[in-house]
Amino acid sequence: MKVAIYGRTFKGNASEKAVKTLVRKLENSGVETIFYKPFLKELGKNVKPDGVKTFTGHKEIKDKVDFLFSVGGDGTLLKTLSLVRDSGIPVMGINTGRLGFLSSISADEIENAVDAVLKGKFDLDNRLLLEFDIDGNYFSDCRYALNEVAVQKTDSSSMITIHASVNGKFLNTYWSDGLI
Repeated sequence: MKVAIYGRTFKGNASEKAVKTLVRKLENSGVETIFYKPFLKELGKNVKPDGVKTFTGHKEIKDKVDFLFSVGGDGTLLKTLSLVRDSGIPVMGINTGRLGFLSSISADEIENAVDAVLKGKFDLDNRLLLEFDIDGNYFSDCRYALNEVAVQKTDSSSMITIHASVNGKFLNTYWSDGLI
């Protein structure tokens, strides 16, 4: 099995303990890991897995990893969307943040969670992706969202016109300051 590990920031003892536990458990289980390069740099000398391999974008993990662990809070889990997109890679959120609504695995549950993943004893919570199109290249090549998309004007002009479609079928045209 090959898994990816993603995170955005490294904040103190809770994050360090969680990442060390995750890496140790995966290494001891013979799992090949690949780290998100900016996160590995953020970890620095605090966590140094053996034979570190890294990735920086979705093309490097699509069809190449079996699972992705997102270490952080709910915002970090939502950010994994730019990496996973429509690849079908399952994601498990390890919560080192505050809320943990989406990232529901706590640091003391990591070892059991990894065991469950390795044994295939987990349930997937399938989520629908929103894909959005916009004139211009504001979002690079990632035009997906999980919870919502917010469109708003960026200047002090009058209202904007937003044409909304669902599954390619016209829904409505909105004249407003923005739309969520």
